[in-house]
Amino acid sequence: MSIVLDYNNMLATRLGGRGIDPARLDAMAERFRAAHADAAQRRDAGELGFYALADGGETVDSIRTFAEGGGQAFSNLVVLGIGGSALGTVALRTALLHPYWNELDDEGRDFFPRLYVLDNVDPATFGAFLDRIDLGRTLFNVISKSGGTAETMSQYLVIRERLREKLGDGYRRHLLFTTDPEKGVLRALAKEEDVATLPVPPNVGGRFSVLSAVGLLPAAMVGIDIGELLAGAKEMVERCETAELRSNPAGLFAALQYLAATELDAPIHVMMPYSDRLRDVADWFRQLWAESLGKQRTRAGDEVFAGPTPVKSLGATDQHSQVQLYVEGPFDKTITFLAEREGADDIPIPSAHPEHAELAYLGGHSMGELLRTEMLATEAALAQRGRMSMTLEVPRVDARSLGGLMMMLQIATVYAGHFYGIDPMDQPGVELGKQLTYGIMGRPGFDEARAEWEGRTPKDDAFVVR
Repeated sequence: MSIVLDYNNMLATRLGGRGIDPARLDAMAERFRAAHADAAQRRDAGELGFYALADGGETVDSIRTFAEGGGQAFSNLVVLGIGGSALGTVALRTALLHPYWNELDDEGRDFFPRLYVLDNVDPATFGAFLDRIDLGRTLFNVISKSGGTAETMSQYLVIRERLREKLGDGYRRHLLFTTDPEKGVLRALAKEEDVATLPVPPNVGGRFSVLSAVGLLPAAMVGIDIGELLAGAKEMVERCETAELRSNPAGLFAALQYLAATELDAPIHVMMPYSDRLRDVADWFRQLWAESLGKQRTRAGDEVFAGPTPVKSLGATDQHSQVQLYVEGPFDKTITFLAEREGADDIPIPSAHPEHAELAYLGGHSMGELLRTEMLATEAALAQRGRMSMTLEVPRVDARSLGGLMMMLQIATVYAGHFYGIDPMDQPGVELGKQLTYGIMGRPGFDEARAEWEGRTPKDDAFVVR
């Protein structure tokens, strides 16, 4: 069984005329052929390295060897990374591990390590973590392709110092660097200090790196079948080889979202999993869609200020916090439901209080049935009010489905970039913030950025409330 994209409720024929005219979708067929050809050309030129990750290779063998060998000497695995170096691993952890994995005893985890992802530099959180972790039983996976990520490297410097204080020269065994195979400060440090490394392919950006060593090493360490992850991704690559829009799930997703944003003034794209296990896929997608498609300039250099705004929601929780806006607010959103066809072990709802009709009707049903019904009811309510939605349904939440789903959304991002006329692979806005941070913190070579910041810092005190 494969991943299914149901887009009926994106179309005007189902929404009383408010959705996308099927003729407009058909008219995108030629544009999609061009987008497909452009993606193929960039892929062949080596610009879209994430496609090749589905084929595995020597790095996957190295990951398996480490995870099944020396990696099992540790009770804890801590990922130090931010953005694309963390969000994919979090999504895999939430989807494929026991929801209380780190609270299970060793036997409950089949003696795989606990998995922590520290993706911020808030000292309250980081300090509290350091106060409770047993450094002598922990492997720290430092992930930064450039080796210059300020947040990750500040974490590394703190951890390295703590490890040296506790373990002396043995600290090296507790570090693993995932970074560029040839350049960058982490690669240099690995050589200087004899620290084990794994490579991030130079042509794979952070937000497209979940199926590289960035996501695969943590997954393998905790027993996730990375072969199945890659098999699902490879199946999706093959499904998306067709240039026929109506047969290409990634192309359809991209075209529908693009038409909604540019022709129907619906640039807010809500992803709403109806599964706690898929919750953090929406977080991962949020970075992928925002950082790839939010661009000031086209590939030709023209100013466009393009890009949709991705939003994370969770069913049924956010039916009680956001759906009122989605159903009756502005017509500026699309909703993408994430669902699983075969849910986890279900929990029956007991029959009780027959004298209270408000409760009695629930008896004889199950929690999974209720969750599924809530999604169908929300979908119907949106359609009744002329609101666009579609459903991405995986057969079950397992490694193969996750690999396919994530690959599909990555490919869709490339197609959408072509539709918008922008380059989905760069991130100049993020780089500007990094440069200003480096300048303010006094990194050599960024004096101009610091001067720019200082020139804009003074404020009129009349506009500050104290």
